[in-house]
Amino acid sequence: MSIIFEERFASHPQDAKQYDTAELRQHFLIEKVMEDDKIYLVYSHYDRYIAGGAVPANGPLELTAIDPLKAVHFCDRRELGIINVGAKGSVTVDGTEYPLDFKEALYVGKGARQIVFKSESTTASARFYLNSTPAHKELPVRHITMKDANVLQMGSPLTSNERQISQLLISKVVETCQLQMGMTELRPGSVWNTMPAHTHSRRMEVYFYFNVPEGQAVCHFMGQPQETRHIWMVNEQAVISPNWSIHSAAGTANYIFIWGMAGENLDYGDMDVVQPNELK
Repeated sequence: MSIIFEERFASHPQDAKQYDTAELRQHFLIEKVMEDDKIYLVYSHYDRYIAGGAVPANGPLELTAIDPLKAVHFCDRRELGIINVGAKGSVTVDGTEYPLDFKEALYVGKGARQIVFKSESTTASARFYLNSTPAHKELPVRHITMKDANVLQMGSPLTSNERQISQLLISKVVETCQLQMGMTELRPGSVWNTMPAHTHSRRMEVYFYFNVPEGQAVCHFMGQPQETRHIWMVNEQAVISPNWSIHSAAGTANYIFIWGMAGENLDYGDMDVVQPNELK
């Protein structure tokens, strides 16, 4: 079977504060996202968000509906965001092929019937990171390159958080129902992302860390601002961030991460900021 999925239930913050390391990782860490010739998916009950990866190493992979969707096709009631974090590849949606290079994105709207992933070369695989949310209307497929992205320069070397944020699937770039996705790249010498930290009660997020050098790691911080916890992560792992949780991290080397959001709020800047000296 080329599609492997699991289901995750939501946790109340009062419960989550009691979790030990193993329980935190069990509920929030997505330990395996990418594997050759497999599609890995996690269906989270936070906003019915699905996150995962597809690696068509030795042949095409088709994304079909998983059991929790109770649907004929994966996108019967869903929209899908795809970002390629590997070699050149393509995604074919209902017979139309869309080439995707490294860091390029594809938005697939509700109603798409057949979605097939393919690598351009048999010696270097495309690695497609996937996020999906429920959708209320049909919207067209859209290919988004880094030239199309809305780019923000944030942070400073003085606070070790100088970074570029490339907003790929947001309302300024492409119309979606609720899904938003983008990519944050740390500048050399900077390690902190999303600092100052924040929460937003109107949406949740999933972070996917990649380009983490071998032997290095990222320490992801989560939890309520006054009850923070941490999860150590390595390359190509993802973490679920509930609406009540901060989401920030520091790495032992430079890295890139993809953020995805879902909820009722599409305003990227609508957040409740928590200053570093207010965290506990």
